[in-house]
Amino acid sequence: MIAAVSLPSSPPPPWIPMTPCLTASSCYSCSSSFNPCASFTTSASDSSTLRVTCGSQYQAGDLKFVLHDALESSGIDASHAREAREKFCLQIGRLSAIESETSIAINRRVNLAKTALYVAAEDDSIVSHSSVPLPVDAFVERLDDHSMDFCTKNSAALRSTPENLLKSLERYLYQDKGFQRCSVMYQVEPRALYLHSVLTHRTGSAAMLSLIYSEILKMIRLWGLLDFDVEIFYPRDLSGLPIGYHKKKSKESDHAHIMTTKSLLVEILSNLKEAFWPFQHDHTRSLFLRAAHAANCHDKSSTLEESGFELASAKAAQHRLDRGVWTSVRYGDMRRALSACERLILLETDPKELRDYGILLYHCGLYKESMQYLELYQETKDSSILKESSYSMRSQEESALEKLMTRLSFILLEENWGTPASPRTFLGNNSEPC
Repeated sequence: MIAAVSLPSSPPPPWIPMTPCLTASSCYSCSSSFNPCASFTTSASDSSTLRVTCGSQYQAGDLKFVLHDALESSGIDASHAREAREKFCLQIGRLSAIESETSIAINRRVNLAKTALYVAAEDDSIVSHSSVPLPVDAFVERLDDHSMDFCTKNSAALRSTPENLLKSLERYLYQDKGFQRCSVMYQVEPRALYLHSVLTHRTGSAAMLSLIYSEILKMIRLWGLLDFDVEIFYPRDLSGLPIGYHKKKSKESDHAHIMTTKSLLVEILSNLKEAFWPFQHDHTRSLFLRAAHAANCHDKSSTLEESGFELASAKAAQHRLDRGVWTSVRYGDMRRALSACERLILLETDPKELRDYGILLYHCGLYKESMQYLELYQETKDSSILKESSYSMRSQEESALEKLMTRLSFILLEENWGTPASPRTFLGNNSEPC
């Protein structure tokens, strides 16, 4: 049983509503910054559920994450997934406002390696249905072994200049150990997005390689072998590798390439969300517009004539969702797209995550929950700073959202129409390794 927690009062993020009870199936907000006025309680019947009660003006009702409950309603044991989500929440709960903006090279409070591994553990459980959870501690030890191995083989570099030490670390990672960047623009190999797979196969995204680099630096500093401040240059291109540099010698142009603790977690989850988004037919559109297009809520009058490939892939994605067929990376994976969206909402980064989650719920046939999240997005977007997008894209998204919400309103007005007894069978017994 988790005891009630009273948190100090301070202004919540501008897009976080001040009232509804948002109940997440797996610890909706363990983050201390989610809503400082929240009180956390658990029911005797379900100690794994945290209920967030806030005094506010938002009256749309209770919202909750659906993935774990939907899996269990389909006969799939989600206990390992729930446990991994709870541990993920405990880690991001340590993200204070200052820590969120702290460079990953000097982060202290959040164990980024464990946080990334909890993400992998949850998705592994969701997809593989294994009775054995992903061995998070074993992979943490493997990462620590790299730190120890580097120090053992590069003792001279540890006593040399900062530049020589960092060059030795990069030579160790990218040459001796063979870590390399996965540079495919679209349809990234899934194993490049999960830390345990990157440690095994040594091919990863820029975010994963940056995390490994920062964790080795952290261990070297913990052992008292690093006595200067380091920043990690995060590559924004498709082929660059993360490299370290002496902070005292940083330039103003380097600031755009500094990855903070929170931005790294957002990058990791956004990569997963995009890789497993079930509608992969047009990468010139936003994820939301792709899903809206598949739902026939996107105005085609402002776009060029669609190619046969776009039409075929959109139709194939919807067909697979309807039939509950396991979908390849080419056509996404609804389960892992949902889990990425839920965790991004937990990180409180951008209210558009509420909207994107809502349209996925629409495709799942969870119309009531979809409407709740879309309404929450509508109520919060005006008071928040949204990520920049072109006027044309923004206009198309707002038009598609309006059409989708109108359709949902008609659906929910139908007599005796409610949430399906069980979600669509894409959550069924389609077991695949992560």
